[in-house]
Amino acid sequence: MMGTSMVKINGTHLTESNAIGCLKSHPPQLTYDGGFSEIKEQEMFKEATSLPSYLRSRGDQGKRNSRASSCPNSSDLSRLETKAVSKDNLQDENTETEVDDIFWNTKIVPILHELEKEENIEMVCAACTQLHHALEEGNMLGNKFKRRNILLKTLYKLVDVGSDPLSLKLAKIILALKVSRKNLLNVCKLIFKISRSEKNDSLIQNDSILESLLEVLRSEDLQTNTEAFLYCTGAIKFLSGNPRFLNEMISKDAVEILMNLIKQINENTKKCGTCFPNSGHLLVQVTATLRNLVDSPLARRKLLSVSALPQLCIVMGQYLDDADVCTNIARMFSKLTSYHDCCVALASYSRCYALFLNLINKYQKKQDLVVRIVFILGNLTAKNNQAREQFFKEKGSIPTLLALFRTFYKLDLHSERRQGEGREQPKAQVEDVLIKLTRVLANLAIHPGVGQAMAASPHVVGLLLTMLEHKSVDDCEELVINTTATINNLSYYQVKNSIIQDKRLYIAELLLKLLVSNNMDGILEAVRVFGNLSQDRDICDFIVQKNIHKFMIALLDAKHQDICFSACGVLLNLTVDQDKHVILKEEGGIKKLVDCLKDFGPTDWQLACLVCKTLWNFSENITNASSCFGDEDTNTLLVLLPSFLDEELALDGTFDQDLKNYHKLHWETEFKPVAQQLLNRIQSRHTFLEPLPIPAF
Repeated sequence: MMGTSMVKINGTHLTESNAIGCLKSHPPQLTYDGGFSEIKEQEMFKEATSLPSYLRSRGDQGKRNSRASSCPNSSDLSRLETKAVSKDNLQDENTETEVDDIFWNTKIVPILHELEKEENIEMVCAACTQLHHALEEGNMLGNKFKRRNILLKTLYKLVDVGSDPLSLKLAKIILALKVSRKNLLNVCKLIFKISRSEKNDSLIQNDSILESLLEVLRSEDLQTNTEAFLYCTGAIKFLSGNPRFLNEMISKDAVEILMNLIKQINENTKKCGTCFPNSGHLLVQVTATLRNLVDSPLARRKLLSVSALPQLCIVMGQYLDDADVCTNIARMFSKLTSYHDCCVALASYSRCYALFLNLINKYQKKQDLVVRIVFILGNLTAKNNQAREQFFKEKGSIPTLLALFRTFYKLDLHSERRQGEGREQPKAQVEDVLIKLTRVLANLAIHPGVGQAMAASPHVVGLLLTMLEHKSVDDCEELVINTTATINNLSYYQVKNSIIQDKRLYIAELLLKLLVSNNMDGILEAVRVFGNLSQDRDICDFIVQKNIHKFMIALLDAKHQDICFSACGVLLNLTVDQDKHVILKEEGGIKKLVDCLKDFGPTDWQLACLVCKTLWNFSENITNASSCFGDEDTNTLLVLLPSFLDEELALDGTFDQDLKNYHKLHWETEFKPVAQQLLNRIQSRHTFLEPLPIPAF
């Protein structure tokens, strides 16, 4: 078989010795993009044919045989040993070359023969699979095997068949043979073309093409093969849109490989001071793929482990002019910051705040980008006081948000007319930006320093009031509720220069329509605002004048813990004024307060504390408990309060330890002191004697 095996190619029988020259006379072509060009590799192979066979072999240069039988003298030892090693290595190389020849002729050549003569696509595909396994078995993959070009030329010709299943089989072998430059580019283009159709996903999955593509990104040089990487990542991006590939991608280190690409691009840009060609297009594919992966908990953990979020911020900063790259990363961050650990990681990268402000300023009217940036800021500031402060301290932070607010408010005013003319975004998209902006403002206002500054800003308060003036909860539920929540947070600060305090009566008027709506979330936010504003006597007078107090009493029946808490807060503020004590007698107020204490006391000691404070204020000058609260409610309080003041009974809930500690803290510091005083007052002004009957005359 050695040296005489024949292969039929284009109708001519060739022996191993002349097969090379004949194949070279038929350069391969690809219909997709002008064909593969193996110029450099062919030239290298041509030079190799003129060299001695042992230099073209893959012999083990480090292997040594036993010593020669005759023993040289010491002066000749070094020279003779060197000669012996060289001779042994030459023998090993020749032996290994013979082994390769045998394997090639017995295993590979018959498959090549079948590929040339077979016309049935399924059979050709099966032969390709067989060829790949045989090459792997013979350790003939990679770019070191001497007959590699024969294989490649045969494979290139088959690409012209135009069959997607066959092309994928061929592409997998070609990539395994470690082609480079133009050839790598063309095979990546071929896979990219096939991957564009979802119907080919199963073919790609069955042939493990994804693994081959990831290996290209892992092992090839980025700057040498930028365009090939572009098509490679494009194909991976298409596949990442199919949930069936996600676990495979993540398990095969797609996250780490893609982030390594991003890191290389960042380092190169920093080093050269400019972005290299096609890097923007490449980043669009990479970031779009990562965006599809971040829904996976494992992918998120991997991103955190490689410090991906700062690297992605650096990309945004370097590619600020590339809206597609920035939008993809913004979409990724909007997903990631919905998870606490990722949100903390991004918030801790202090440069992100200035970056997001720059993006808002640059893309102020690009709704799909700014809405995500603002959403990210809302997530960062939702539960992180340091993030609130850091963002606020960035130059132009609040003015930038307000400018964006004005831009989209104007768009909102004209959206219906312009939408009819086909020149504007849908109204809901415009409102979405306003909704997320008010959320950011509400979050920022939680920080005492930031909140006080915002409460004193005519521009901030003015825009919020404008929203309440022109929007109804029926038409724009989330926007009105967020706006009211922001006003509530700002109204918490009782500072002299507060615009909220200056306009408190006007705000109270605006909130009336929300109070009488059918939206319970809106009602809750409005009641909270009244809870803060009613610390001023003129607001208390307004509440009584408008009969709002009756509504607050009615809300105690809502059986909604938060609503009862806020309504009770308003009633507590009303009872500070002795002239208004009588209002609790209306609408069964005392009974409803006692019912709240009974229903929510054991689970909410802060609410129980508010109830007791309200009853304490109400009973300020009582001489008889029954005449103040009524017999039934007095007796109920005399039973409830002692049981709630018994620590074992009060804190005997089925809570975990952290929650139990939380309840105990509020029970001891808030509820217990006022409840004990209220109980003492009731007991000291109550008699348990039965009244004597009136005698008859």
